[in-house]
Amino acid sequence: MRFKGRILHKFTESPVLELRLPAWRSRLMALVIFCCFGALIGRSFYLQIINTDFLQEKGESRYRRDLEISASRGRVSDRNGDVLAISTPMKSVWAIPADARLDPQQTKQLAGLLEADAKELSHKLNSDKNFVFLQRQIPPDIADQITALKLPGIGQDKEYRRYYPTGEMTAHIVGFTGVDDKGLEGVELAYQSQLLGRNGSRSVIKDRRGQIVEDVGSIKPPQDGKDIQLALDSKIQYLAYSHLKQAITDSKAKAGGAIVADARTGEILALANWPTYNPNNRDHLSGAQLRNRAVTDTFEPGSTLKPFTIALALEKGKVRFNTIIDTAPGKLVIGQATITDSQAHGPLTVAQVIQKSSNVGAAKIAATLPAQEMWGMFDGLGFGQAPHLGFPGEVGGRLRPWKTWRPIEQATMSYGHGISVSLMQLVRAYTVFARDGDLIPLSLTRAGPQRVGGTPVFSQETARELRAMLEMVVQPGGTAPKAQIPGYRVAGKTGTAHKLEGGQYADKYLSSFIGFAPASDPRLIVAVMIDEPGIAKHYGGDLAAPVFSLVMGGALRTLGIPPDAPLQVANGADAPAAKGKL
Repeated sequence: MRFKGRILHKFTESPVLELRLPAWRSRLMALVIFCCFGALIGRSFYLQIINTDFLQEKGESRYRRDLEISASRGRVSDRNGDVLAISTPMKSVWAIPADARLDPQQTKQLAGLLEADAKELSHKLNSDKNFVFLQRQIPPDIADQITALKLPGIGQDKEYRRYYPTGEMTAHIVGFTGVDDKGLEGVELAYQSQLLGRNGSRSVIKDRRGQIVEDVGSIKPPQDGKDIQLALDSKIQYLAYSHLKQAITDSKAKAGGAIVADARTGEILALANWPTYNPNNRDHLSGAQLRNRAVTDTFEPGSTLKPFTIALALEKGKVRFNTIIDTAPGKLVIGQATITDSQAHGPLTVAQVIQKSSNVGAAKIAATLPAQEMWGMFDGLGFGQAPHLGFPGEVGGRLRPWKTWRPIEQATMSYGHGISVSLMQLVRAYTVFARDGDLIPLSLTRAGPQRVGGTPVFSQETARELRAMLEMVVQPGGTAPKAQIPGYRVAGKTGTAHKLEGGQYADKYLSSFIGFAPASDPRLIVAVMIDEPGIAKHYGGDLAAPVFSLVMGGALRTLGIPPDAPLQVANGADAPAAKGKL
C-alpha cells in the first residue's frame, strides 16, 4: 500500500513493536501472576471454609456487644435475721456523645428528670469521649420515664444501690459502700470479698445508634454475693445506741462508745458510737462522725486496769483477799512523783482497794511484782495487739517493753496510766473474770455453740475472787452503786482518767465503766466510755455506770436471762435501770 509516495507496512510488522526480550521472562511473569491468584484463592478458602473465626469476629465487632449483668451484693443481717444492709435495684443513665444529638427541648426534659443542670448536661453530651455516665443510681420509675422519651444515643444499665434500714444506729459496725458498690467502711469493707459477688454478661446486637435490636443470649450468669449474718442483736444495739446518745447529750460530752459482748461466746451483740452518721445520706460528713471510736481510738483506761494488777498479785501469792494494805495518808511518793487517792482511806483490804479504787493501794501491790511479770500479764490479755476482728482501722494500743519501765511507771500502770487500750481490747480482757480465768477472742459474726474454753490467763480461784471484789464496787461504799440493776447481781469497775494533750495531762477527763452480769453466772459484758464530759461530775461512777445499768438491764431482759438477786437495790444506790424506759 502506498500513501503519498511511501510504502505503509502492516501495523504488526512495525519495528517499534519488535520483541527484543527473551521469551522465558514472559512465561515467568505469567507464572508469578498465576501464583498470586492461587495464594489469594487459598487465603480466601482458608478464611471462609477452614478458619471462619477471624472474619466472624471482625464482623461481630461491628454490631455485637457483650453487656455486663450486675450481681447483687450480699445482704447483711443481725443474729435474728433482721436486715441491716440490702441492695435495691437502680439504673444508671449513659450516653454515646457522637450519637446523642438532642435538641434543646430534649436536653431540658432529660435534665429535669435527672435533676441535673441543663448546661452541665449539654457539656457531657458534646464531649469528645466515646462514653459518658449522665447519672448513677437513679430510681427505676425515673429511668422508665427517660426510656419513654426515646432519646438517640442515650442508654441505661441495671445496677444496685445499698440501703441501710437501721441508719445511724448501726452505721459504725455495718459501714457503707461507694457508688461502685464496693465497701468503704465497717463490715462492708471487712467482708468485701464475700459480699461483692461476681458480675455476669450477655451478648446483644446493637444498631449504629447504640440501641439494642436483638438479645443473642447469656454468656455468663451473675453470681450474687454471699449473705453475712452478724452476731449483732438489733434490740440490744438500740439500747446501747439510745442510752449512750442520751448520756452524752446530758453530760455535754465530746464523744462516747459502748459495747455489749456475750461472755460465753465472745460475740459482739452491740457496738455504738457517738457522734454517728446516716449511711443512707453522706453528703455532709466529717471525720469525727466516721470514726469507730470503740475500735480505732485508744485511751488510758484508768482504774479499770486495777483488777488485773490485783489478780496477778493473787496468782503469785503476794497478797490475799483480806490482806491489809495501808494507803494512809492517801499519798505515795516514788522518786520525784506523788501518787494520790481521791480521798484518804487509811488501811484497806485488797478487796477494798478495788471497791474504793485506791491508786495508792494498787501501786503498793504492783511494787511486789516483777516488771516482766506485769508486762507478760498485760501482753497475755491482748494489750498492745490489735484484736483481729477484721474491722478497718483496728489498733493495738501502747504497751511499752518492760525493760524501759521505771518504778513510777510500773506504779502508774497498775492503775491504768502510761498504757493505752481501745474499748474493744478492754472488753476482751474482762472475759477472764467473766469466764473463770480464760481469755477468748471476740467475734463480729455468729460464733455458733458456746466456746468450750479459751487461753488460760488466771486460775479459776483467782478469777472468782476478783469477781467478788468487782461485785463490791457496785454495792454501798463502792465507786459505782449507780451500776446496780434490780433483780441481778452486777460486778464491774469504774475508770476516770485525765486525757493527754501534747504529752501533758490536761484538765479533761475520760470516764468509763465495764462490768458483767449476772455475777453468779456471767452472760454479758458491757463497756461504756464517755469522752470529755462538759459538766462537773466527770467520774465513771457518775456518768458511765448509769448507762451500763440501763443497757445491761435491758439486754438481760431482752435475752430472757433469769434474775439472780432480789428486785430491790441496795441502800444508797440510785437505780437508773428502774426508772429508764426500754
